[in-house]
Amino acid sequence: MRLPKARRPRLPRTRAGRRRLVQAVMAGCVLALLPSTWMYVVTADRLRTTADAPRTAVAVVFGAGLWDGEPSPYLAHRLDAAAKLYRDGRIEVVLVTGDNSRKDYDEPDAMRAYLKRHGVPDTRIVSDYAGFDTWDSCVRAKKIFGVDKAVLISQGFHIRRAVALCEAAGVTSYGVGVDAKHDATWYYGGTRELFAAGKAALDVVFRPDPRFLGPKEPGVTNALASAR
Repeated sequence: MRLPKARRPRLPRTRAGRRRLVQAVMAGCVLALLPSTWMYVVTADRLRTTADAPRTAVAVVFGAGLWDGEPSPYLAHRLDAAAKLYRDGRIEVVLVTGDNSRKDYDEPDAMRAYLKRHGVPDTRIVSDYAGFDTWDSCVRAKKIFGVDKAVLISQGFHIRRAVALCEAAGVTSYGVGVDAKHDATWYYGGTRELFAAGKAALDVVFRPDPRFLGPKEPGVTNALASAR
């Protein structure tokens, strides 16, 4: 039995119809780019480097995957930046936030071990084991760990979204976008951000609770107390 051939979509035959089609496509493109435009506007004056990041008590490092239980190269670059900020005296405590949804996958502990190997004392590292996405990490930093101001560390293609979401969650934020090799992962991340910007805008509008909220934790407060 032959399946019927799919009918090709027909373009409008009239000039007015074609004009309306072009206008509809242009409107769709504008709507698709609005979230990214919003992120660029709200983060315009909030991006820094490791050399000029403001002196801030807390830095937040977002998870970026593990390779055989160790931080991926992208995550290692983020942690290297956090360790440098600590050594330079620009931060006092590092909040590492990532995925620990399975027993065999623990981003925060791998991040903690890496920072310790690079000179950050264990008492200055706080772990958030339920940072399943950027919005969850930002909300938990504010509501669970009591962070009011922070330097955020991620790759350049992600840092604007992180700053925009943490600002919306009530954390005064400055972003440090670390360098990354322009490989396939970098291009994938940049492309993914175009779609993630739409979700970020929805998160800001509807402000959903994180996947896991839980009770308040004194980790950041205790770590800051030990630093003084």
